[in-house]
Order: sequence, then structure tokens, then C-alpha cells
Amino acid sequence: MGGPLSKEQVVLIVTALILGTLARVITLKEDFRQYPSYPNGYLIHLVLGFVAASLGAVAIPAIMTKNFIAVTFLTLAIQQFRDVRRSERESLKDLENTEFAYRGNAYIDGISKTFESRNYFSLVVALGTGITMQLVESKSQLINIISGAIVGCIIIYILKRFSKGKTIGDIAEVKEGKIEVKNHELYVEGIYVSNLLGTENASQLFQEEGRAVVIYPKKEHLRVTLENLGQRQAVLFEATRTLGVKRYHFTRRDFNDGRVVIALVPIINDIDGLIEVVKKTPLLESSKKSPSVMKSNMVGRE
Repeated sequence: MGGPLSKEQVVLIVTALILGTLARVITLKEDFRQYPSYPNGYLIHLVLGFVAASLGAVAIPAIMTKNFIAVTFLTLAIQQFRDVRRSERESLKDLENTEFAYRGNAYIDGISKTFESRNYFSLVVALGTGITMQLVESKSQLINIISGAIVGCIIIYILKRFSKGKTIGDIAEVKEGKIEVKNHELYVEGIYVSNLLGTENASQLFQEEGRAVVIYPKKEHLRVTLENLGQRQAVLFEATRTLGVKRYHFTRRDFNDGRVVIALVPIINDIDGLIEVVKKTPLLESSKKSPSVMKSNMVGRE
């Protein structure tokens, strides 16, 4: 059994705990997707980040005091974080029927994996901070704290940059689409979309208030990603979630050149907002991509 913690070890734990929790705070920002929701969603994920940071912070002191039983809690933490992914997935699936459009299983899986991985951020940052302070082991506590904080911040930056995914705007051009209704059939830029506009009122509604965008892949091989059903469903979801839907929402693809159409009658009639939200929709890991698309940029976007 290990002995009591020294003052230096307490300082190490507190510093690593702060840096690890900070890593979770930085990665928990509310963007246009409004998820997680404020404030309850924030609280849940911040507490989990604190717990993850705690586990990473106590690992090194536990080893130094020969309290190896405490280290085994790391394995329990991994299982707990997997449960976070599972509960997040179940929660989002329960909400599917309340949304304007479905997120889709692919998007839900991506979101749940993201929240699981961000708990590992806290653990790794806290662990790296603790290891650094232990290796420096200066007589000055200030030097130890500064050294640990610098390394912790570097790890945060690297992990954040490495995990930063790409968006639709990185691989495609998004432009407003011209809406046409012919014999109650909806067309956007000459692409057939739907024949569900079966009445004069429906046709008139779409002609007067309908909005559409067309996504043009920048390269031929990027069609594999854009035409993926899960990816198109994610784009449609973000469009309807952000602008709302009065009636009708469609997504279609052109088999000839790979163009993808998003069309709807939104509550907030803002074509610029629609274009922006489509551009910012994340690319899903589950959609098939070329190696160049999957390549992470560690130093910044080109």
C-alpha cells in the first residue's frame, strides 16, 4: 500500500486536474448545431470531463506511491466512457421523432463517438501534465507548474487540431438552386426532386417560399462522400434544424454529375443562412472517403 501524498504530489494532481478539465471546456463549445443544449447538456459533459481529468491526474502520484490498485481505475474509466457513447446514442435516437428531419444513424454514431473521445482528451492532457511535472521535478513548484501547463496546452492544441473534422464546405461548392414546378413535379436546377406537390396550393407554396441549394463536389472522387445516404441525411437535418420547416423537405442527387440538392420550405426564409449551414455540416466518418479527405491537417487548413 502507498503512503500519504506529499505537498508536491498534491500540487501535481491539482495542476493536472485543472489542465485536463480545461481541455474539456475548450472542446465543449455551442455552435450553430445547438448541441449539447444549455445548460444541462453542458453540466453533464463538464462533470464527465472533470472525472476523466481526475483519473489522469492521480495516475502518476499513484504509481510513485506504489498504489497500483488506483491505477486500475483507468480501465474502469474507459468502460465508463464507452457507456457515455452508448447513452448519447440512445438519447439522440429517442429524439429522432421530435425533429423536422431525422439525423440518421450515421450522424448519431458520429456525434456519440465525438463525445466519448473528448473525455479521453481530458484524461490524456491531465496524464501528460502530470508526467511532465514529475520528470522536471524542480525544487521550485512554480517551474513545475509552468512546465506542466505548457506541455498540457501543447497536448490540447495537438489533440484539438488532430480531431478537427472537415465539413461540406471543404470538399464542395454550395450555391442557391433555381426552383421550378412542372405539372406538380419539383425540379431544382433541372434535377428532378419530387412529385409530391400534388395540389395547386403545394406547388404555389414551394414556388413562393421554397428554398433550395445545390452542392457541387470539387473533385469527381468526392462524390463518394457527398452521395452517401447518411451524409445527405445529415445535411438535410442541419438545414431543417437551423431554419425550421413549414412543409416539405427533400434531398436528391444527380446520378450524372454528382450534384446534391437540398430543398425545403423553411420557417426562417434565409437563403444565405441555408448555404452557410450546409457548408458547415461535418463530414461523417462512416461515409466512404478517399485517403486525401481523411488526412488530418495538423498545422491548419489549407
